[in-house]
Parts: sequence; C-alpha cells; structure tokens
Amino acid sequence: MPTSANSLVRKTYAVVVAALCAEAGVSQGASTRGFGAATLRAHGKIFAMLASRERFVVKLPQARVAELLENGAGAPFDMGHGRVMRERVVITAADPSRRIALAREAWLHVAESSRQPSSKQRGRSS
Repeated sequence: MPTSANSLVRKTYAVVVAALCAEAGVSQGASTRGFGAATLRAHGKIFAMLASRERFVVKLPQARVAELLENGAGAPFDMGHGRVMRERVVITAADPSRRIALAREAWLHVAESSRQPSSKQRGRSS
C-alpha cells in the first residue's frame, strides 16, 4: 500500500505532466510498466521521470545538479546499481510549482542539447 508521501509525489508528478504535456515536442512515456513508463520526453529524450521508490527525477547540466545538491533541493540519483548519474537529480521539494519550474528547466536543457550535433556528428566532414 503506498504511503501518503508516495501519494503526494505521484500527485505532484501528475501536476507536472499536465503543465508540460501541452508544450510542443513534449510527450509522455508509454503506458506500460517498467523503465520509461512514467517519463516526460523532449523530442524522444527523457527530461523528467517518476523513478522507482516514487522519486521525481530531472535531467539538468552537471553544474546545476551540483547546485541543487548543495542547497538541499535535490538528492543524488542512481538507478540502483550504486553509480550516481551526474546529470540527474532527485527533486526533494514537495511544492508542485517548484517541481514544474525544475521540470521546465530540464525540458529546455534537453531540448537545447537535442538540437546541437553530437560529438560524433561534429567530427564528421561532408
């Protein structure tokens, strides 16, 4: 049975989804269970998700993640393999407006990085 804290995380995630799914290029993950089920994507790339153990996670630049960790607004994220992901952070703030703002920041970060050519593409000549 989910705890009230887990229920609150799910409710605030639903608020984030409702706020961002109307944006161009934003889509929600598949409705199946497992990885990718509760995700928000920018042009196919995950920028926010409801991870296992009811954790709200966003993808941001490394420096921004470090800032959120330092000021207590976030916690390190690992997929359960003991390796912290440098560009992902568990958002600990319960305030839905704060989560929406951070998810929007993550969306803009991922959307911008998806427009830039990858290092493999930059090295190629035509």
